[in-house]
Amino acid sequence: MKNLGLHLMGGVALMALAACNDVPDYDLRGMGTGFTTAGAMPSTNNRPAPDANGVISYPTYQVAVARAGDTVATIAGRLSLDAGQLASYNGLQTGTSLRAGEVLALPARVSGGLSGGMTDITSIAGAAIDRAGDVTTTALAPSGSSAATAPAASSTPLQISEPVRHQVARGETAYIIARRYNIPVRSLAEWNGLDSNMTIREGQYLMIPTANGTPSTTPVTSAPGQGSATPVPPSASQPLPSEATPPAAAAPAAAAAAAAATPNLGAQQTSASQSTSTLQRPVAGNIIRAYARGRNDGIDIGAPAGTDVQAAAAGTVAAITTNTDGIQIVVIRHDGNLMTVYTHLDRLTVARGASVSRGQVIGKVADGATPYLHFEVRRGLDSVDPSTMLP
Repeated sequence: MKNLGLHLMGGVALMALAACNDVPDYDLRGMGTGFTTAGAMPSTNNRPAPDANGVISYPTYQVAVARAGDTVATIAGRLSLDAGQLASYNGLQTGTSLRAGEVLALPARVSGGLSGGMTDITSIAGAAIDRAGDVTTTALAPSGSSAATAPAASSTPLQISEPVRHQVARGETAYIIARRYNIPVRSLAEWNGLDSNMTIREGQYLMIPTANGTPSTTPVTSAPGQGSATPVPPSASQPLPSEATPPAAAAPAAAAAAAAATPNLGAQQTSASQSTSTLQRPVAGNIIRAYARGRNDGIDIGAPAGTDVQAAAAGTVAAITTNTDGIQIVVIRHDGNLMTVYTHLDRLTVARGASVSRGQVIGKVADGATPYLHFEVRRGLDSVDPSTMLP
């Protein structure tokens, strides 16, 4: 009888649990003050407006926003890109129809100014270099005399920050990515033109919406153990016993003799090889933006406005030009099919066709919200990381 009673009680418990499964899952958010989720996600900025060709540009990447009726092929044609390459870069077919507002990542930069007042330095400098490298055509006309004064700089501050770009990994969903970066999934969908099902593809590039006017720079993830209390080490209350460490033994005489016999290869380097193995740093300062081939084909060196800009090596001024924002560009051709380019400088002291020596001052760092010199190195028309050639 006792066992029968236990079985009956177990059956009643199972029935009760089954009955619980029929209870609806009520949404308790907003009931009182303890269940609200208001403010759990930060508000985000609106996506920048594209230019006339539907392109949104940032310093290291660009995206194209589809119009009604667009396909991958029509966007490629509008931007003079290879349709197959654009399709492959986005995991699509060339004839794939796109929704209005859908975003495609561009595999190569296209011309046009950057959104939000930024300047497409790479495109401008690249155009000057292309012209300077074509010896069969006339280089760009000089902007003025050897002591030309630059036009007034644009009043819009240069913005070099940009939203993080996330490449979708296998198994990820829009909700997972939104939670990872602590942003509303609706904002993620609006910025990237996702459909109502939040459909994303493996390998797809997504722009992460910026919050509170500040671009996201890293996903919101916690390192192992982050947030947990750090245990107090035993040595905090009971210091470790002192140990007398015996002094290191003197190096054997044989080792010292061998070290003395090691040749100083640096001392044996000829002055010619020392002077040609590296370029001279054009301006003193820290690199605030590194080289990234195809996205930033040079480096940005932070320096106070008015700092002397020096030629990295001896050569001939092949081109001088100024864009509509007053940004001046100087291209110098050197021996060995090498060219260097300098932008964001003014008060030039050289003119097109002039010969310059290594270290000669060619201008000054231009004023701006964040004064810096953009410096590129090209071997032929291919960009080279300047950091590998600077001391």
